Amino acid sequence: MKNIIIVFLVVVIIGAGAYFVIRGSFNTADVGKVQDANISGSVTQSQDDAQTGETSVTNKGESVIGKSVESRDITAYHYGTGDAEILFVGGIHGGYEWNTALVAYEAMDYLKANPTIIPANVRATVIPVLNPDGLYKVIGTTGRFTASQVSSSQAIQTSGRFNANNVDLNRNFDCDWQESAKWQNTKVSGGSSVFSEPESLAIKNYIETQKPKAVVVWYSAANGVFASNCHNGVLPETNTITKKFADASGYPAYESFNFYEITGDMVNWLAKSNIPAISVLLKNHTDTEWSKNQAGIEALLKYYAK
Repeated sequence: MKNIIIVFLVVVIIGAGAYFVIRGSFNTADVGKVQDANISGSVTQSQDDAQTGETSVTNKGESVIGKSVESRDITAYHYGTGDAEILFVGGIHGGYEWNTALVAYEAMDYLKANPTIIPANVRATVIPVLNPDGLYKVIGTTGRFTASQVSSSQAIQTSGRFNANNVDLNRNFDCDWQESAKWQNTKVSGGSSVFSEPESLAIKNYIETQKPKAVVVWYSAANGVFASNCHNGVLPETNTITKKFADASGYPAYESFNFYEITGDMVNWLAKSNIPAISVLLKNHTDTEWSKNQAGIEALLKYYAK
């Protein structure tokens, strides 16, 4: 009888130990599942944010602000941690103005290599390619590229001006928008309505959410710095940054772009939204004129330093 009792107690002790081990393993697995669920939820939230303009800066200082017609990422790269955001945008005309994307990539290299150039109160953001589908038509790849990858076909380069819906994105913004727009003497599509295109809608959402202090958009080719305006006069701050960038870079400064009628222009929409914005037009369609643009960028960063 005594032996039976001893055996019974041993069984109970072993069973209890096994229960706690199993329970402990179960709880550990549960914690792992909860962590996985939280990570998955974070990723999903970031994707949702990209559609609404809400951005969560990753550890690499990148955020996807939206998708192109063909589902390519439109990515913003952030440098510095201040509250005053200066936004630089390239590649709105995709492969037709591929050098505007390259100058934006050079700006990224410079900001990464020289973090002390960014004042403590400033965050510099670069969106190197606003029209990734148009650039893909000419480059044949996504992401960073070199001039040697650019198609030599003028017809292909011209087609790369437009997004995958054949819309000129710089005619799709809310200032004098027209469905039938002009590019020099050529009729082009301004989209079915203002912000009908996912690319222009992505930058609209980003700007309205982040509220940058100033915006610089690179184009080519007219060799100058142009102030923005949507029938309400040039904002005083826009006049200031136009002069700052022009004086530092050596580009001529202009109060407006009046070589031909433009409707639905991005920087003019920014002016309508009371956001200081300038267009920097490179001299041609091949060079980045980096030294000039570096000087202009430095001048703006210094101006916005507290």
